[in-house]
Amino acid sequence: MRYHGTMTQGIDTYSIEGLEGLVAELGQPRFRATQLFEWLYGHGASSYDEMTNLPASLRTELAAAAPLLLPEVMDKRISADRTRKYILKLADGELVETVGIPSGSQGGAGHERLTVCVSSQVGCAMGCTFCATGQEGFTRNLSPGEIVWQLLCVAKDFGKRVSNVVVMGQGEPFLNYDNCLAALRVINHAKGPQVGARHITVSTCGILDGVRQFGAEPEQFTLAVSLHAARQVVRDVLMPQIATVPLGELKAALVNYQRAAGRRISFEYLMIDGVNSAEEDLVALKDYCAGLMVHINLLPVNAVPGGKYNPCSEAYMYQWAERLAQAGIEASVRTSRGSDIYGACGQLKNMQG
Repeated sequence: MRYHGTMTQGIDTYSIEGLEGLVAELGQPRFRATQLFEWLYGHGASSYDEMTNLPASLRTELAAAAPLLLPEVMDKRISADRTRKYILKLADGELVETVGIPSGSQGGAGHERLTVCVSSQVGCAMGCTFCATGQEGFTRNLSPGEIVWQLLCVAKDFGKRVSNVVVMGQGEPFLNYDNCLAALRVINHAKGPQVGARHITVSTCGILDGVRQFGAEPEQFTLAVSLHAARQVVRDVLMPQIATVPLGELKAALVNYQRAAGRRISFEYLMIDGVNSAEEDLVALKDYCAGLMVHINLLPVNAVPGGKYNPCSEAYMYQWAERLAQAGIEASVRTSRGSDIYGACGQLKNMQG
């Protein structure tokens, strides 16, 4: 299958199956597709010339038929907490951000985990009022390879294997569903980055078609929902472009998702002082979780240029977590990693310097 969009010629536009079709069109046996895939996403080759077990004639044909156009790191920032944020320039000149988040012990190989937060689109059409990416607007979808290459770029810079991937960067993944799923399958592949399916999470604002389709996928990828309010009037203010999806319809889709997939859902809830943090918001959240197998991540809203929201105190967030636990709902208070370099949730806006 070939993936079409603004960029249609690069090798990044091909799925795993698409690579098989490409080598077949070039008169090559199927195993050449496996070799090509391994060079691209297992070894992270930067040019066809590096693919020494491919015939020279095939490398020449590939360079003409499907150029290998890797992104360029235009800017890198390192946070006090060791998080790294990258601005990548794509082949057509568009910019996108990705974030590498190390965690755990630094003492010895294999002890430190590395999570990569990848973007699925250049910009975002959802217009969430707390999010810098939403203020930027939507430009285009990313191809499968452009999504995977974010992970490979971070892994190379850190010099270590990626253990977890979250599709929580710029964009709404379920508005780029096919390309995102193709990328996840590359990331999960035994001859690619080899990230376990249960260590790959996709975050959506609540695109119903995407939720339904995701629940039917055979892989054990995990689902997170950017909820941020369980009262419709509040959520419509915070997330205006998803106001066409009533919370009741979203919950029905999530119930069906769990019946189909049998997997727990995560709710992301940015706590904003005086907006979605009143007693009635907590009551509504508890009611909304009834009948769902869910874990709630409570996070402080992060500062964005021109932003108007302030975070709740950590103590208040822990009060919420305790009261949710008393109601039988799993909840965790999360700290914002990389906020000092504008690399945390809602802060990605392709800012250099």
